[in-house]
Amino acid sequence: MKQKILIVDDEKDIVKMLDYNLKKEGFRAVSCHDGEDALDLAAREHPDLIILDLMLPGIDGLEVCKTLKKETKTSKIPIIMLTAKTQEADKIVGLELGADDYITKPFSPRELIARVKAVLRRGKEKDALPEILKIGDLEIDFSKITVKVNNKPVELTAKEFELLRTLIKAKGRVLSRDYLLDSIWGFDHAMEIQTRTVDVHIRTLRKKLKKESRRIITVKNYGYRFEE
Repeated sequence: MKQKILIVDDEKDIVKMLDYNLKKEGFRAVSCHDGEDALDLAAREHPDLIILDLMLPGIDGLEVCKTLKKETKTSKIPIIMLTAKTQEADKIVGLELGADDYITKPFSPRELIARVKAVLRRGKEKDALPEILKIGDLEIDFSKITVKVNNKPVELTAKEFELLRTLIKAKGRVLSRDYLLDSIWGFDHAMEIQTRTVDVHIRTLRKKLKKESRRIITVKNYGYRFEE
């Protein structure tokens, strides 16, 4: 499946040029021209990467970036900042807000495509898990979907295994109950009873992991994280 890139820029000529070059390289492209539409499209389209101009009408690019990184559904989407600004302070603010790269106008389409590919490649490498992972007395074989604690097999349900995998892939980040429901159960809008589903599965998972259950940390009023 082609990777989807969201282009956000109020200069239509730039959007047209980026759209052409991205499609030429085998990407899918969607676009918009202001910050409000950017937030809406990012949540709705789930792009693999966002090319985001800083100087936007209405909500500016820095605020868009800040909002995207705060929202669970969009926090993992890599962002390349695109702007005419050359001041170092703007670059630093963008990167501190969570942007993955920064390109100033004017730019070469070839350079931008190379940056897009590099950022996507880094994301894959960061999310990748080894075939077999050993943490303390916990051993997980992701290819065979098996778990052992102290060399003894532990029988997990499909949802329990996926829950454990998702927490480990987050590399210590806190995952909200809503995020876990959406990514594992496919619930977009969590009702109270659905939210309890996560807590119930966490509880049974902890029982099965025994002493290694201490690695699943509860973050009060929010969700869970895995501590290696």
